[in-house]
Amino acid sequence: MRRLATALGTLATAGIMTLSLPGTASAANGQLFIAPDTTIRNPSGCYEAPVFPLILRNQTNASALVHDGANCTGRVIAVVPPGGRTTQEFGRSVSIK
Repeated sequence: MRRLATALGTLATAGIMTLSLPGTASAANGQLFIAPDTTIRNPSGCYEAPVFPLILRNQTNASALVHDGANCTGRVIAVVPPGGRTTQEFGRSVSIK
């Protein structure tokens, strides 16, 4: 009886873990433009600003986050919605998921 209870507990735990795993990551659909000449198709992840100020145009279906630190660290200083644009004097990197 104890083995059966242990086996059922293990199966229940495995089932819960399977259901709680996050879905696969996918890129945003569209293009992210970082001036002066960077175009990223279907972006996903972190991108460094090539020049300052950071000039961004978001033509994707996801929001882009502008960070004041390199490698998408530091504070988020702007959220650029789909179809939006921004110029950020202190923007160092952009993340999109």
